[in-house]
Amino acid sequence: MTIESNPVPSTAARSQRSDRGRNIRLIAVGVILVLVIAGAFYFVTKKPTRTVTAHFSAAVGVYVGSDVRILGVRVGQITKITPHVDNVEVEMTYDASYKVPANAIAVIVPPSIVSDRYVQLAPVYTGGAQLPNNSNIPLSRTASPVELDDIYKSLSDLSVALGPAPGSKSSPLNDLIETTEKNLDGNGALLGQTFTDLSKAAKTFADSREDLFGTVKNLQAFTTALANSDAQVRHLNEQLATVASSLANERDSLALALKNLAGALSDINSFINKNQASIHTSVSSLKDVTTTLVQQKAALNEFLQVVPTTVSNITHAYNPATDVFDAQGVPKDHDNTSPVKPTLVTGVPAHADGSASGFTSPSSFEGVPGAHGTESWVDAATGDLVQVGTS
Repeated sequence: MTIESNPVPSTAARSQRSDRGRNIRLIAVGVILVLVIAGAFYFVTKKPTRTVTAHFSAAVGVYVGSDVRILGVRVGQITKITPHVDNVEVEMTYDASYKVPANAIAVIVPPSIVSDRYVQLAPVYTGGAQLPNNSNIPLSRTASPVELDDIYKSLSDLSVALGPAPGSKSSPLNDLIETTEKNLDGNGALLGQTFTDLSKAAKTFADSREDLFGTVKNLQAFTTALANSDAQVRHLNEQLATVASSLANERDSLALALKNLAGALSDINSFINKNQASIHTSVSSLKDVTTTLVQQKAALNEFLQVVPTTVSNITHAYNPATDVFDAQGVPKDHDNTSPVKPTLVTGVPAHADGSASGFTSPSSFEGVPGAHGTESWVDAATGDLVQVGTS
């Protein structure tokens, strides 16, 4: 019986298997490193985006991947299009580094008839609130281009409307031309003059544009002032309404007063005409009187200063119990034994030069009782009133 033994691997075979395993591990590590580097590069270089959904009445010519632009510059793309019954929902993403105003609109723009269309976001952001992420732009803030088929249909409808009806030789356009021809026949010169006058009027407005604009600005300032004073203007209107109502209620009395005033003015006019010479003389004499009053201004001022003291003295000198001036009501001196003898003053002080100022100047006055513990004396030489204390 022969026993076979397993052959022992040679050193070369073991070395070859070891190299193969090491190569596989190196390749795996390399692949992993490449994936990690690629992922890191993607996340580092990927720009953050924002999503916005716009609703259009039609979305002909736009597809997933079509451009989203601001001022014609590509900032994003369309990611999803969903048709609905009454609108088309278009989902878009754009670079978050671009700012879009909160009230932005979305417009489908056709660069040409056959090329792909893109969505334009407008207006340009200049400040204020921004369009938040995942926003919706409603149908009222979107616009779609008019299709060529719609233009053809509109032109066809217009030509049918202007053309003659079936079985008729006349059409609305033909009637318009004939009516215009009849109205303008023989009026060419007048029509030309009308255009000439309109041209002159336009030139006049153009030459006076500064004055015209200034007038408009002034009117604007006036209306602004009225608007700022709205409460006061309303109050004034209410007061005017009240006055007008009062005048309306008293119109009979006012009419009678005006009638009487007319009669009175007529009488005054007759009186002036009849007494013109006398009035002239009186006015001339009045001039002398006023001149005298002006010259005696100082005397009048002094008189007005003396009168209150004189009246006060008379009041204190009067005794209501006996109904005579007996000095019972006049304050006594400090020892209560010698009342001041009152004397009724009937004149006013004269000037130092002896002029009477139009009044009778006193030659001499005795002590006149004063008020509140004073005596009033009149200097016989000068006519001046002097007050001295009695306490």
